[in-house]
Amino acid sequence: MKKALSFIEIDELAFKLGRNLVEGDVVALIGDLGTGKTTFVQKLAKALGIKENVKSPTFNYVLEYTSGRVPFYHFDVYRGYEGYIEGDGIAVSEWANVIKSELPKVYIEISLFHKDEETREIEIKVIGNEAREKELLKNVDFGN
Repeated sequence: MKKALSFIEIDELAFKLGRNLVEGDVVALIGDLGTGKTTFVQKLAKALGIKENVKSPTFNYVLEYTSGRVPFYHFDVYRGYEGYIEGDGIAVSEWANVIKSELPKVYIEISLFHKDEETREIEIKVIGNEAREKELLKNVDFGN
């Protein structure tokens, strides 16, 4: 499902999504430069109780945060992801479209699209688990 949201609504969505993630979840973020992928991750991490300042992973192999309720791994697929997408925490990959064939059978795909200066279109899917998608979209108020 795809929706046009303001930046405030996107922040709220990311926070709600973070509250619904569980250990072992993989979140694949897809979007052009400047669509808000890292900002989305920052709000998601806050919902997980991450205390550290969540930064863009562009110049790092992987950023690991352990101050929240589960380990949180944030990476840019151009820098590395091996060993994290099947790990013990929650893994969030920016530019995940590059590694779709290497993602697990079940993962959460979030696509961000430029709409205008004030809004972005967001699409959320749970690849490989229709029941989880239905439940997740309901829990984060992303239904019709």
